[in-house]
Amino acid sequence: MDVGLRSIPIAAMRDQKNGDRFIIEDYSVGLMPSLTLTDTNYTPLKGSEVLGMGAASFVAEKPLPAVPLELNTINQLWGGNTLINEDFTLNNLRQARRPGQRIVHLATHGVFAPGEKSNSYIQLWGNERLTLDQIRQAGWGTPPVDLLVLSACQTALGDRESELGFAGLAVQAGVKSALASLWLVSDEGTLGLMTEFYTQLQETTTKSEALRQAQLAMLRGEVRLEGGNLVTPQGTLPLNEELKKLSDRSLRHPYFWSGFTMVGNPW
Repeated sequence: MDVGLRSIPIAAMRDQKNGDRFIIEDYSVGLMPSLTLTDTNYTPLKGSEVLGMGAASFVAEKPLPAVPLELNTINQLWGGNTLINEDFTLNNLRQARRPGQRIVHLATHGVFAPGEKSNSYIQLWGNERLTLDQIRQAGWGTPPVDLLVLSACQTALGDRESELGFAGLAVQAGVKSALASLWLVSDEGTLGLMTEFYTQLQETTTKSEALRQAQLAMLRGEVRLEGGNLVTPQGTLPLNEELKKLSDRSLRHPYFWSGFTMVGNPW
């Protein structure tokens, strides 16, 4: 995408020539920063495990009560290990990945700020941060991470110097595909999207199609908060006490699902 278009949520665009439908109702969507830098080979994720990391409470940012539930749900679906709160450190980020963990999932706050790369960061535990200029040091290219999920705000947002933000640089650093967001995403909406995305990832053949199916489930109202539960096409997931305080709500609006985009290899 050209400068000025990279922050547009393509999934939320409408195709008026085809019955005024959302793009994702007919196509899966992915963005490639560069064809020459993209590994276009297809490798099934079947049998992979997930390194899940994140934080629910922070020093300066608002809490994310859905994070423990999000990480636990992903772990139950895919297996692996989960490091949360005080274990969500820069050292663990670099060293905790085990053989077979081809998916890395980070659930936290993220900030993209134009200018120096050190101004943009993914928040870790306490005062630790992974800044944009440190992303190549995370070790995601050795061995390569097949899918990096940045379940955080603005991690696919960039500028002229950092195309597609954290996700774009992660791909350049050796990650095959990155799922990241364009804006300040909803905590409960992200829980719904990620729960359905990881479920679909076990059923579909490509990452971008798994994202599409998760977005469609939200658009159709099949993923929602109701009666103290997260309702999905597969059943209900009891919410924790903080999230139970939220009223029943639909997650159909594009705000909840269209901000996440697949960067790099869409397959």
